Amino acid sequence: MPATSPLPARAERPAAPAPPPAHVAIIMDGNGRWAAARGLPRIAGHRAGGQAVRRTIEAAIEQGVGWLTLYAFSSENWRRPEAEVKDLTGLLRHYLKSEVAELSANGVRLHIIGERDRFSEDIQLALREAESLTSANRRLNLTIALSYGARDEIVAAARRAAEAARAGRLDPAELDEAGFSAFLSTAAMPDPDLIIRTSGERRLSNFLLWQAAYAEFVFTDVLWPDFGQAHFAEALAEYARRDRRFGARPA
Repeated sequence: MPATSPLPARAERPAAPAPPPAHVAIIMDGNGRWAAARGLPRIAGHRAGGQAVRRTIEAAIEQGVGWLTLYAFSSENWRRPEAEVKDLTGLLRHYLKSEVAELSANGVRLHIIGERDRFSEDIQLALREAESLTSANRRLNLTIALSYGARDEIVAAARRAAEAARAGRLDPAELDEAGFSAFLSTAAMPDPDLIIRTSGERRLSNFLLWQAAYAEFVFTDVLWPDFGQAHFAEALAEYARRDRRFGARPA
């Protein structure tokens, strides 16, 4: 019999790239330290932080992330010196006038969570107009947390659930996690898969406490004004190396 030829070795197929996280949330920290290190006023750090927001939105779109949530102004930030709060709200007013049209042109849908009624009437109006202008966009869902605190959000959700029960629209015995989530300000959003915090701090600071139950965390020493597309890509690469089991035993 003729000798048989050995079968050729099967070529190894390259592993498919891991899909990006559906929802990335970022605690933007370090504006003040960035400014102080350069001998600049804090407002300069906040302005530079605004440029980092632009870069991060571009990076999220490039990486195929569908949802991006930015912690821009916490409910505790109202306790800062009056001059700094005035500067921060002034910057917010400026960005609402100068950036929303470009966001819309790039397919970004804007959504605001937090106690917006604490802002001045003109800012509240600008927020509503920005949400309306971008409401049909689907390329990136951008959520900005303004005057936001997770404990306040949870208490408000519990209050709404109690009111629904009192009105007969809810049977408390049937309320489960999914039902409670529907009363949160993030009801229409997926929970974050990845939470990034800049500036070396390692805490949530009252941000998305309910929603972060199974999120992965990436902490970086980079100050927020220096954060860019490469840092965003590095965080997503670290996320791709994680083994997410959501409480289940490993196989």
